[in-house]
Amino acid sequence: MKTTTQLLGAVSAFALVVMSSAPALAEGTSAGTTIANNVSVSYNVGGVTQNAETASDSFTVDRRVNVNVTYIGPATSVSPGEQDAVIAFDVTNLSNDIVDLDLAAALTAGTAANIANFQIYVDTNGNNVFDAADTLVTYLDEVDEDETVRVFVIADIGLNAENGDEFDVTLTADAHAGGGAGALGAELVATAGANTAGVDTVLFDGAGATDAANDGAFSATGTYEVAGALVTVAKTSRVVSDPVNGTTDPKAIPGATVEYCITVANAAGAATATDVDVTDDLPFDVTYDAVFGIFVDGDAVCDNGTAGGTFSTGTGPAGADQVLGELSDVAAGQTRSLYFRVEIN
Repeated sequence: MKTTTQLLGAVSAFALVVMSSAPALAEGTSAGTTIANNVSVSYNVGGVTQNAETASDSFTVDRRVNVNVTYIGPATSVSPGEQDAVIAFDVTNLSNDIVDLDLAAALTAGTAANIANFQIYVDTNGNNVFDAADTLVTYLDEVDEDETVRVFVIADIGLNAENGDEFDVTLTADAHAGGGAGALGAELVATAGANTAGVDTVLFDGAGATDAANDGAFSATGTYEVAGALVTVAKTSRVVSDPVNGTTDPKAIPGATVEYCITVANAAGAATATDVDVTDDLPFDVTYDAVFGIFVDGDAVCDNGTAGGTFSTGTGPAGADQVLGELSDVAAGQTRSLYFRVEIN
């Protein structure tokens, strides 16, 4: 296991000396340690010193189980359809014994249909970054006293997730008996009744996000926050001219020129829409106006665009002609347009 480095803030020189001479470790004296105490009583009889009488007592330190899980925030921003979205947790064994920690990740808030495939990885190389070197696990094996392990929970975000959606995911670490590498030990439970001569177990953990105090487990909740684009598309047409009326009150008759306007809008507060590709399948009753051409990145009223895009013959459904164009990124609150003209057959 890789122990996450614990960073100390500014402390006094005195505190540093104290910590270096007598470390205040969270777990205390290790379970199974025998603490022996000897006493000697000396006395005189008639002014003569007698042999001292001695006695001793010993007891075994019991197991105090304490686990902590900390979410490494803030909320992770994800996109609709994102795969292997990552949130990170630190899992710490504050017990006075080596333990195994059974891990479970569960959705505790959010639409279940829009998040799936939870998996847990341990930060194998200790770089605090989820990468190919990390190991898929279901439990942490042989976690030392006071050891902290960075783990990652990954999930797939559904394509139907919307901007502003949140998914709360809770990671729970449940203490199991250690001492047998390579297999999850038995779940630790509190020893009932009076103190025994052996190693008893006391559950000392606090209440976590979804677990109770003194249950041998601890949980913390992390959050995925969806930052999606809220894109709307509109298509309109206007008659530019006809063979009879010219540009004065033109009508949609054969031979008339019609301008198609396609607008792509992204709502305020949304994530930027990138790689915006427009594909328009032309009706068979019109002919593309190659003289006018195609304009991209126009404004909301299909003006001030830049010449671009492509006319593609017979590549659409049933051999329809197509107008293709790529718009620049559409930021929140922005509208871009593509427009072109056709003649009615």
